[in-house]
Amino acid sequence: MTGAGTALRVKLALTTPGLRTAAAGLWRPPGLDRRYPIYLRTMHAVIRASVPLMELAASRCVELGADDPVGPSLRRYLAEHIVEERGHDEWLLADLAALGDDPAGWLGRPVPSVVARLVGAHYYWVSHHHPVSLLGYIAVMEGNAPSATLADWIVARAGVPEAAVRTVREHAELDVAHSDAVIDLLDRLPLTADQAGAVATAALCTVDGLLTLYGHIGKGGPS
Repeated sequence: MTGAGTALRVKLALTTPGLRTAAAGLWRPPGLDRRYPIYLRTMHAVIRASVPLMELAASRCVELGADDPVGPSLRRYLAEHIVEERGHDEWLLADLAALGDDPAGWLGRPVPSVVARLVGAHYYWVSHHHPVSLLGYIAVMEGNAPSATLADWIVARAGVPEAAVRTVREHAELDVAHSDAVIDLLDRLPLTADQAGAVATAALCTVDGLLTLYGHIGKGGPS
């Protein structure tokens, strides 16, 4: 039988062309110097929620108890992934600092609604359904890593310093392995049909949220 991870990968492959087209619109040269800081601020709003969201999911695994057939393995994965992801929001702030951006001017503002919609749905599913649904979100976010050449493209086309593209460069290297790890975990977990469906729903919701997010950045904000 096909595991839930492999099945999800097949579903997500159908969404890849649309996501790539939308992402490509962000990196077109005209206006890239203006859009890139907006991209960094928006992604900071997304990524700073990653560790708290995984911590919430891990705590829900504890609440479900050792008798839950999914919870213990999911909690171990989350504990490891939290360590891997911690501090990535600080990378984005450092990138912005390299552009001369002062976060004091925007960091305390409410995040754009497109960010709240992208991330907020997963707080609901983790809290009120089962924390395994978060793997759908993680699979999409990790499965759409920047290309290995994107950082160089941004430096050349937007005229930004090398110090301003650390996050893009690091994620191009890290996220492929992280994507494989979450798919492998989904293949191993003894998911019910309902749980596998929840993971797929969360993943497709994430795809839809990313498409909206890319459109928001491409139009120039508000940041």
